[in-house]
Amino acid sequence: MIKIIENNDFSAVKASEYAVVDFNATWCGPCRMLAPVLEELAEELDEVEFFACDVDENGDLAGENGIQSIPAVGIYKNGQLVDMAVGFRPKDAMKAFILSKK
Repeated sequence: MIKIIENNDFSAVKASEYAVVDFNATWCGPCRMLAPVLEELAEELDEVEFFACDVDENGDLAGENGIQSIPAVGIYKNGQLVDMAVGFRPKDAMKAFILSKK
């Protein structure tokens, strides 16, 4: 399950041991392509918490996390950003990226 970030509230990500955050926007084609990939991975990877952050609705968070292009997928360990992938990646590549930082 992917949790939706609202009101620029990043507290659940900061409290998570290992989190993946999808920075996206509803108007973004590649973001819409990536969403089902991340949904599948959220079902497969029980040890990882998944979050979605609409950059239009959470502009402060996008700025704080240095988001300049979307989709951007950030990996956070104990609330700290450890890596960021920008652009669409197929499921196998995204899964490898996520697991490589664990």
